[in-house]
Amino acid sequence: MNEKVVNGLQIIVTELSQQADGHLIQSRIFSAQGLNKLAKNYEDHANEERGYVVKCIDRLLDLGVDVKLEEKKSAPIFKDAEEFLKYDLKVSQDGLKFLGELVEAARTDYKTFEILEEYYKDEETDMYWAQQQLELIALIGKQNWFISQI
Repeated sequence: MNEKVVNGLQIIVTELSQQADGHLIQSRIFSAQGLNKLAKNYEDHANEERGYVVKCIDRLLDLGVDVKLEEKKSAPIFKDAEEFLKYDLKVSQDGLKFLGELVEAARTDYKTFEILEEYYKDEETDMYWAQQQLELIALIGKQNWFISQI
């Protein structure tokens, strides 16, 4: 059993569940601000993340590993959507570096590799989406972008 992979799966269980909670909270804030498309995007994103948490838990159990509910660090909550997008983009970029190394470490564990590869691709898509939204804000202005999110 590859300890790096097992530890990585546990880190995903802990940190991604925290991130999903954060995305759900942000979704509700954006909804209260009338940014319904943005709210729906982050609500869906939270649900996807929870799905990956479940897959990682199930894989750890398949491997005979005790799953832990570890302490989670607090994370900031934003009222300003643009500032949140900047923060979320940085989280994605940092996460992809970690995840890329983990995918490589799992290359000979085909089932784990498949789960991590799927998660990597999804996270990469999310990163590009956040970059695109920030580029749109720069191009059309924050107020016009807000209108597009109603």
